[in-house]
Amino acid sequence: MAAYCGRACRQYLLHLAHDNVDFRLPVQTEIKALLSLRNRPFDTSETFSEKSPFWQLNGLSEDDIRSVMSRTVCGKSSFELWGHGTTTDELRKSLLEYPAENMAPYLQQHSTYKINVYTFNKTLVFKDRIKKIDALDFLPFKGTVNLKDPEHIFCLLEDYGSDPNDIPEDPFHIYFGRWIADGQRELIRSYSVKKRHFIGNTSMDAGLSFIMANHAKVKADDLVYDPFVGTGSLLVACSHFGAYVCGTDIDYNTIHGIGKASRKNQKWRGPDENIRANLRQYGTDRLYVDVMVSDASKPLWRKTAQFDAIVTDPPYGIRESTRRTGSHKDIIKPPEDFSSGESHVPVSMAYHLSDIFADLLNFAARHLVLGGRLVYWLPIYRPEYCEEMVPLHPCLTLISNCEQTLSSHTSRRLITMEKTKEPEDSDRLSHLADPRFTPYQGHNSFREKYFSGVTKKNGKDAKATPRNKE
Repeated sequence: MAAYCGRACRQYLLHLAHDNVDFRLPVQTEIKALLSLRNRPFDTSETFSEKSPFWQLNGLSEDDIRSVMSRTVCGKSSFELWGHGTTTDELRKSLLEYPAENMAPYLQQHSTYKINVYTFNKTLVFKDRIKKIDALDFLPFKGTVNLKDPEHIFCLLEDYGSDPNDIPEDPFHIYFGRWIADGQRELIRSYSVKKRHFIGNTSMDAGLSFIMANHAKVKADDLVYDPFVGTGSLLVACSHFGAYVCGTDIDYNTIHGIGKASRKNQKWRGPDENIRANLRQYGTDRLYVDVMVSDASKPLWRKTAQFDAIVTDPPYGIRESTRRTGSHKDIIKPPEDFSSGESHVPVSMAYHLSDIFADLLNFAARHLVLGGRLVYWLPIYRPEYCEEMVPLHPCLTLISNCEQTLSSHTSRRLITMEKTKEPEDSDRLSHLADPRFTPYQGHNSFREKYFSGVTKKNGKDAKATPRNKE
């Protein structure tokens, strides 16, 4: 126990990817979720800036850090933090105070090492980097420098802020530590939709798919369900972490991989373009349970069906229509010129977003295991948004709510919820009784707002260019 505490009391530094600066909160949620899989706390050593790419963590072991880095797509690298400060003098003092016994195993005479210099928001020429490395000569390195294949890698990291138009002469903060592991940024490239065998108009970006899977705490042997499965991008990400995956969708052509292709210079989909083929492409087809044509408003599952996670991206009505099947409750009175006089049952009808979200939360409350998570996207018209608009459910606890901007007037929120109680008869959610669903009532309610943005350019009105749902 004492040995573990010694390691856990060490401080660690996470270097985060900076490609979505305004999307920093999902990083925190992802790291928290991955640590909770090991029953470990998320404890920052001090107040951190959401726009900073460097986070300091306390109370963890090196094994905890390696576990996080084996899954995170938001974290680039991790380090055992030996010292830090706002100036080089503070850094030197901090390093000299670091326990020598913690350094010793990595500074032995028979070992090899190298030191890297990383600067955030500033580029240094080679000679300046060498000067910074030479200034660390007070550290008791006894090994041999090996730039190609060293046993130990150390890094000097300097933070020059986040404003590229106002770069200071000296860094705001300096860190020095021993490299432990890199994150899984390579997954974003290797799982890129551009390389995917089967795609559609709204196939989810690979990076966001993995973030959603991590928010849902998907792990090996889980059963994960996507009720709006589309081309299965979320199933691909979840299966990468060893989960069994299944899904449903109302679109027959997409489920069966037939019809017009979404890929450039290809008119029709090939006979082997389907969701199973996507999983086969990444070697996870053994985890493919199945997908079915089904209406999310009329779930086909038995009441006893249970899922470890529900991860989904409901349609917003922008690039794909929101539809549900008709029923005898929706009988349309026939026109007078219908000679038969028979009533008509519509094949499909508009599926309002207010109904979609109420149905989704009710389904999650009933079919998630206790502690299971629901992760989904909620489209937002920014001028009217407030936190009270996020649909809640008595059985589901809101874990995080993160914004990704789509345009000047619209965005979507990545909502993560966890089931904390079993539902009772009184717990069923109805959008008709809940004012939070008001912005989503009416056919094409969000679509109309999405395309309503008007910008002034060269003295003329011009509609804002819509961006892809991906």
